[in-house]
Amino acid sequence: MTAPAPDERDRAAGDRSEGPALRRELLASVRALDLLVLLAVPAVLVAVFALPESTRRSLAFAYADPTLRSAFVAHYVHLDAGHLAGNVVGYCLLAGTGYALAVLGGARRFFLTALATFLAAFPFVLSALNLAVPRDAIGFGFSGINMALAGLLPLLLWAYARERFVPNASLGALPAAFFALAGWIALLALPLPDPTSDVDLAGLAGLATGVAGALLSVLYASSSGIRLRETARDGVRTVASRPGEGDLFAVGVVLVVGYPIVGFPGDPTGAGSVVNLYVHLLGFCLAFIGPFALLAVGVFDE
Repeated sequence: MTAPAPDERDRAAGDRSEGPALRRELLASVRALDLLVLLAVPAVLVAVFALPESTRRSLAFAYADPTLRSAFVAHYVHLDAGHLAGNVVGYCLLAGTGYALAVLGGARRFFLTALATFLAAFPFVLSALNLAVPRDAIGFGFSGINMALAGLLPLLLWAYARERFVPNASLGALPAAFFALAGWIALLALPLPDPTSDVDLAGLAGLATGVAGALLSVLYASSSGIRLRETARDGVRTVASRPGEGDLFAVGVVLVVGYPIVGFPGDPTGAGSVVNLYVHLLGFCLAFIGPFALLAVGVFDE
């Protein structure tokens, strides 16, 4: 049996050490104040849930009788433990992954600024925009802000890729990703055509919106000079060859594609409640468009 060449042994050892090295780098870069801010959110959600149910119901946002207080507080209110647990788990996944990508991608200030905006300003914005759809109901829950964190993830993945894999990564790829994700959300949220019906306009609208999103993504990428097949192939090869760094990127991609399945269920009705797909879509889109515009004009250039 012949021993591998020295350079092959070194490379193999280096590959095995990339994961632990990345973890050490992340741990060394984490700030105690950042962790306090991140952990304060689930602590607040649990503390509000500990209030009597009658108090929590009074804090929900009543569309027929809105108040400034309930417009903000309602996004931190949950009426049942399952809803609370789902949003806390979603927040931990999205915020934890987003923070790791930001810290290792040189975008800490960008992430923390966005997070503060989502927590302090988005409740008012989402509640106000909800009034555009008049109804006699109440709104509550953290999922709109969670969807904002999901909308921010593609931008954090771009920052991470630019720092770790592709130093000259262009912002031009992000609108293409947004159109593709919008089409994916449309396929999830809108009903697909009923094969037993001759004319199913609602189903056709969902399918058409999904296809339109995919086409816009391809057209935008082509107009920006991005070769999708080559870019995807090279990206997969690069990520697969970088254990640790590539694993974190892959986790982010899975969340970007997978979390909308949670946020936009095919059947939004539940036991005595309806998932507010409208506010989920608003959170996702606003969280992408606003921060993208700031990145495009160089506000967060380090």
